Amino acid sequence: MKIGYVRVSTLEQHEERQTVELTKKAHVEKIFLDKLSGKDTDRPQLQAMLEFAREGDTVYVSEFSRLARSTKDLLDIVQKLKEKQVQVISLKESFDTSTPAGELAMTMFAAIATFERKIMLERQREGIALAKAQGKYKGRREAKKPADWQDLVAKYQRREISSVSELVRICGCSRPTIYKWLKNSGIYIKAKPAHLK
Repeated sequence: MKIGYVRVSTLEQHEERQTVELTKKAHVEKIFLDKLSGKDTDRPQLQAMLEFAREGDTVYVSEFSRLARSTKDLLDIVQKLKEKQVQVISLKESFDTSTPAGELAMTMFAAIATFERKIMLERQREGIALAKAQGKYKGRREAKKPADWQDLVAKYQRREISSVSELVRICGCSRPTIYKWLKNSGIYIKAKPAHLK
């Protein structure tokens, strides 16, 4: 099946250009649309599309910036789809993950993402060192467990809350924090590898 993914940053923007391009050029059969920033992958229709796609399907986007705004997020999305044996095609970049050129490009993207991450961590360390030298560094504030945490745990165990991602969204904290809280509550979950989070 040919699946289209469309994203516009705000409710004021129009998606027609992307939808027309995907239906006319790629002849997609189903379109998932998010009217949200691409700052992360926590987008309802993106997640719905990742869930919907099946082996042998192809996901089309008008350009990669619609799918993700960072190299890391792009790699994560493409990897998730690849694991389901779903290929990704970007019309603007003429990019197809099923081709050798596409595989090479993904290897290059992975190298860029690693480089970006190292630079970011180096800047972070330099900033912390400077703040410490100036007596301004107070360390990261530990996230506070919500008052209804035990209720949330019970709902998670009953599958009323379906995933760790949903707990992250409800509690407004990081995934590792949720894993730690669940472990402290006697629930052990194998954390996903970093590149799949």
